[in-house]
This record gives sequence, structure tokens and C-alpha cells, in this order.
Amino acid sequence: MPPIPGTPPDAELVKEAFWKLVAVVARLRAPDGCPWDREQTLKTIEPFTLEETFEVFEAIDADDNVGISEELGDLLLQVVLYAQIAADEGRFDLIPVVDGITEKLIRRHPHVFGVGQAHTADDVLRNWEQVKQKEKRRESALDGVPLALPGLARAVRLQSKAAKVGFEWKERDILWAKLHEEIGELAVEMFPLGAPPVTRGEIESRGTPVEKPPAPDAARLERIEDELGDVLFVVANLARRWGINPEDALRRSNQKFARRFQAIESELKAQGRAMQETSLTEMEAIYDAHKRAAKQESVE
Repeated sequence: MPPIPGTPPDAELVKEAFWKLVAVVARLRAPDGCPWDREQTLKTIEPFTLEETFEVFEAIDADDNVGISEELGDLLLQVVLYAQIAADEGRFDLIPVVDGITEKLIRRHPHVFGVGQAHTADDVLRNWEQVKQKEKRRESALDGVPLALPGLARAVRLQSKAAKVGFEWKERDILWAKLHEEIGELAVEMFPLGAPPVTRGEIESRGTPVEKPPAPDAARLERIEDELGDVLFVVANLARRWGINPEDALRRSNQKFARRFQAIESELKAQGRAMQETSLTEMEAIYDAHKRAAKQESVE
């Protein structure tokens, strides 16, 4: 019999399992506990929290139930450890953390726990933002987007918040023209003539390497960075309007590149050759062959 959606696990089992985790973390932080755990602060475990978060994403992308369960456990450990550190420093303990999020969920779902109404997911989001705006007493529609978010993710959140108050083109197709406009502005800063002086074919046909051009001055580099940022911001907006998470898309591209690059390494190793002794043209041929094979597999 399939599980009934929305059914919580057994209360006693949850209590026992969660209490055991909390007790273990507290023991690790005790004076006679683990030296490493005792040294940690809220700040020092930040990098681990970020790493564990992305490992959850990786397990989800792989559709690995065992992996997802394990990585969620690692992420839950971060929450419990933060709370224990805070308790040890006299800030707060785990109870207000759990109570706070529980009460927040109830407050922001009046259509479930109160007398409010929401018939669609969009209705829910609008209600959530209205309640949140009142609670936080925010002045700007953009308030509340963490500065520490990865750049593409933060761009999407800012764009989404702006869209909710009407700051968005009705037709998403216009973003394609906007992307070309931003690429043109980037090209003007990168290349004095507004485009690369030579084509890829011209470069590849040369027998000797082209002398490296002088590096741009600091002011020009800053302008290039600004324009490149604008290009990435529009790319994030394109992804959002087409219902794609740009962080997920980039992560998939990173994985594809790693697989294909490692395929080059494996093939050259089988031939008894080193990458440093192989031309870029040969390596690209192997890369493209694996790219075509992967596309063919996806079609089949």
C-alpha cells in the first residue's frame, strides 16, 4: 500500500532518533568530548554547511535515495551543531530554532491552519510574501535576499522579487535581445573594435602561437567585469523566465565537462600518451566524439 501524502512519522520514533542526535552532538562538545568539535564556532562551520548543501543537491541530481538520506543527515547535523554551539556560548538553544520555524510555517499558511484562502501555488506565494513583509517590516521589495547566496541564485531571487511588484517585461522573448545587447557592450570593452580581431579558424591555422596581448589596465578590467556581470545577470533572468534553475544548469554543465575531459585523459592514457604532448586539436576531437556519443545515447 503506497504511503498517504502528508503523514508524519511515528512521534515516539522521531523523538527517540532526534534526541539521540542532539545528545551525541552535545557530548562531542562537552569538556571531555572531541577536541575538533569543541574548537568550532558558528563561523568556522560555515564552509561545511555550504559543502553539505551542495552534496544534497548532487545526491538529488543522481536520484540516489540512499545518498539523499545520508546527505540530509549531514545537513541536519549542521543545524544541530550550530544550535549547540550557540547554547554553549549562551546565545540560544535548539528549542527556539525548532519552535520558531514551526510557528512561522503555521503563520504563513493561514489557508491550511487558519481562515485564509489560497487556491493555487501562486496564491500561496503571494500570501507568504505579504505575511513576511509585515513580519520583517521591510522597506524594499528586494529586502531579505541573502548576500551570501551564489551569484546566479541571488540574481534569480532579486529578479523574482522585482517581478512580483511588476518590474518585469511581459514578453520573456525580449530577454534574448537584451542578452545580445549586453554581449555587445562586453565586446566593446574587451576588444577596441567591438569584436575579436581574428576568428578561431585564423588562430588555428597559424603555425606559431600568437604573442599574448598586453593585459588591460585596472579601469578597463573593472569595466569588463561590470559588463560580464550584466551578461550573467541576463542569463540568470533567461533561465528564470524559462523555468530553469541556472545553478542546476551550470552544475550539469560542470559535470558534463568533467566527464568529457576525463574521457580525454582515459583515451590518451590507453594510447600511452600524455596530455601535455597532445595537440589541442586532437584533444578536442576526442572531446567532441564523446559529446556526440552522449547526445546519441540520450536520443535513443
